[in-house]
Amino acid sequence: MSRPLNFRQIEAFHAVMLAGTTTGAAQMLRTTQPSVSRLLAQVQQASGLKLFDMERGRLRPTREAKDLFDTVQRHFVGLERIEDRVAAMRRSGSGVLRLACTPALGLGVLPGAIETFARRYPEVHINMQTVGSQYLREGLLHGTYDLVVTTAPMDGAQLEMRVLHESAAVCVMRPDHPLAAQPSVDIMDLDGRRLLVLNADDDVYLQLRGAMQEHRAQPASEIETTYSSTICALAAAGSGLGVVNPYIAAVFADRLAIRPFTPRLPVRVSMAYPAQTAPSSVTEAFVEILARGFQAQPDAA
Repeated sequence: MSRPLNFRQIEAFHAVMLAGTTTGAAQMLRTTQPSVSRLLAQVQQASGLKLFDMERGRLRPTREAKDLFDTVQRHFVGLERIEDRVAAMRRSGSGVLRLACTPALGLGVLPGAIETFARRYPEVHINMQTVGSQYLREGLLHGTYDLVVTTAPMDGAQLEMRVLHESAAVCVMRPDHPLAAQPSVDIMDLDGRRLLVLNADDDVYLQLRGAMQEHRAQPASEIETTYSSTICALAAAGSGLGVVNPYIAAVFADRLAIRPFTPRLPVRVSMAYPAQTAPSSVTEAFVEILARGFQAQPDAA
């Protein structure tokens, strides 16, 4: 009556088929020849199949043995893939980093951190998405991202959040703009000028709008757009003044005059994980690199 085969028996059968002899199989398995012979006898007894006969002192596999070997071989190929995957994970964590950030950080700060990370962990597949802030929290909660990095405030419910860096918004303009001659730009300098602004749900815009109402500064006109990178491009083209986070302003430093802005409008870069899932070693390694990158940024004023 046939019995289930255990892994050690299957491993011995596999080795014998590959090596052609029990002695060769013993060397492959780092065991003794009698041990392999005993396991091989157990395979035949447990399976109820004739798998080998002897010809001139050598094992000769039967048709049943070859058919069984085809199945076993597929199993061992699967095991090798598992072992390769485990080895890759051991070297570099889960092997995948799924990251999302706001477009400003995707242009400004994240590329340097990604490049450092990719050099250090070349086997890790990196998926970096730049999306609007309204999609970041949803992506975390639905398991689309392992980590998000944002300058936008985010509801912390069901999330683990940490502030990485704090700075202040800056004013951007063409280098030949009259205000570029000043060491800084005050909110009253915006009075009567064309202002480049973000959509009403942006944190910098909301702070700016509140400060303008408080100081009764009234721009001559406004050009509204979706991304701070567009504000920088418009400012470089001479379309007006913009107040943006310093990370995106730095990307356009060769085309813009960038000046401190008063009153101070805080800009905080935060990262968030889904609270229900522990971060992988890959994610933790990237966060360490990213945090060091922010340490090199100028301190908040």
